[in-house]
Amino acid sequence: MARGVPGGYRIWDNRGRRWWGDHYELCPDDLLSELNGKANYEKITALLKRYRAQKR
Repeated sequence: MARGVPGGYRIWDNRGRRWWGDHYELCPDDLLSELNGKANYEKITALLKRYRAQKR
């Protein structure tokens, strides 16, 4: 699940009860809809890798 935090968004892992992944200033719509929708692990991982690469 994506949650708003000061300065952007972070991903909250309900099972592990902790923050997961990087801090995002802007949360892309496709990532946000996948996190709050079906939550397909493979698709989320691919999207995170793509957006992480764009940050560099």
